[in-house]
Amino acid sequence: MELELLCPAGDMERLEAALAFGADAVYLAGQEFGMRSAPANFSMEELRRAVQLAHSRGKRVYLTCNTLPSNEEIDRIPGFLEQAQDAGVDAFITTDFGVMELMKRHAPKVEIHISTQAGIVNYAAANAFYNLGASRVVLARELSMEEIAEIRAKTPPALEIEAFVHGSMCVSFSGRCLLSNYLTGRDGNRGDCAQPCRWKYALVEEKRPGQYMPITEDASGTYIMNSRDLCMIEHIPELAHAGVSSLKIEGRAKSAYYVSVTANAYRHAIDAFKQDPSAPLPGWVREELNKISHREYCTGFYFGKNPGQIYANGGYIREYEVAAVAEGGENGLVKLSQRNRFFRGETLDVLEPGGEPYLLTIEEMFNEAMDPIEAAPHATMTVYAKCSRIPTPGALLRRKAQG
Repeated sequence: MELELLCPAGDMERLEAALAFGADAVYLAGQEFGMRSAPANFSMEELRRAVQLAHSRGKRVYLTCNTLPSNEEIDRIPGFLEQAQDAGVDAFITTDFGVMELMKRHAPKVEIHISTQAGIVNYAAANAFYNLGASRVVLARELSMEEIAEIRAKTPPALEIEAFVHGSMCVSFSGRCLLSNYLTGRDGNRGDCAQPCRWKYALVEEKRPGQYMPITEDASGTYIMNSRDLCMIEHIPELAHAGVSSLKIEGRAKSAYYVSVTANAYRHAIDAFKQDPSAPLPGWVREELNKISHREYCTGFYFGKNPGQIYANGGYIREYEVAAVAEGGENGLVKLSQRNRFFRGETLDVLEPGGEPYLLTIEEMFNEAMDPIEAAPHATMTVYAKCSRIPTPGALLRRKAQG
């Protein structure tokens, strides 16, 4: 069975990163009706260019249309869907039954994928959506491997099954949460979640105002609603055997660097599994996922209903940062675009599209005027560096985060 690697694309930069580093398909949003309002997302003209780029590389594009639309928005949806179909998107991702009907009426050439927010946890629901015209269901994140396998066994083979394998988790069932609405007025079901589950909470007693009491014995407070991040990089065989068709990485609001690293790691993990299903995962592949900003990792609900997901604090682990992006070679020098300060003599960790990371020492550095320099302190400045190897264009040069 072919496994699809599905990666997030919050804007064109992240889409290009996903395609370069191994995605089979990307999911993204237009300017309306998508569940992530923080990223730049795509105008209709940008969407056309994104589809053209993806299709030119044999990749697919799925457009999220998975908010819960209000009455006043419904009249705008048919035009949006028609334009998206004209742009050539391969599938819509949706939750709402009414929107699904509009999709079938106004964009019949586009496949329909049912969002994880529909909360599909059994084969009856999966079959019902298939009978209504869905070609794929994105399962709820709260399912075990055994439950997924049963859904696969009791649904038509033509129905594709998609499941999340990496990224942020939500303590609300499949992301359907009203906490942000109540506390901030920002609707999590309309792509504007303020993530109050990540905040630090303490108790205060009515007659003792200002005297905050941690909910646990930890003096710094508690994070009772804060989940670890999902990471299934070591469990591709189990996912494949359970019948998952598409492996989905969360993160449309995350950086192009995050997209690049996760796409590259999961691409290698999938390819290694296809080459030899019994072979162990190369150690560097798992280690790559420690080089992105993340919370402690877990395997979610795949291996049990009480996974102990609650995380001890609200912060991210940030061990690496991007020092520069390679733009090609000129006269025996590599041309770099700076992202964080780095120095002559420093050894950087290089990740090329489709490759295994390697170390590279910056032997000499020059500015655009070809004057020797000791450091690259300015954002996006152009640097020419002498190294023992010229990284390919698009390669990421990383350094251990300082402090």
